Amino acid sequence: MEIQQINDTRRGYFEAVEDGKQAGKMTYTWAGDSKFIIDHTEVNEEFNGKGVGKKLVMAAVEYARANNLKIIPLCPFAKSVFDKVEEIHDVLFS
Repeated sequence: MEIQQINDTRRGYFEAVEDGKQAGKMTYTWAGDSKFIIDHTEVNEEFNGKGVGKKLVMAAVEYARANNLKIIPLCPFAKSVFDKVEEIHDVLFS
């Protein structure tokens, strides 16, 4: 599964693609220069149960770490991943 990121000055998204099909998409909005808000995560039905949503959140975490950014997980799914995975709290905006 490949995760691609599309980013512009105000918003962007991470997209999971497998065998040429979109498996899932997670959108975010910039909140200043040093943080972004994950506002929506969706997974294509045929990819349910394959960890696609979590892979998208983890891609955002890697991006945040590499660029010294913080994440505000307003999306309920992303928030649930942050609640369960303590190792990623370093990028959580508090």
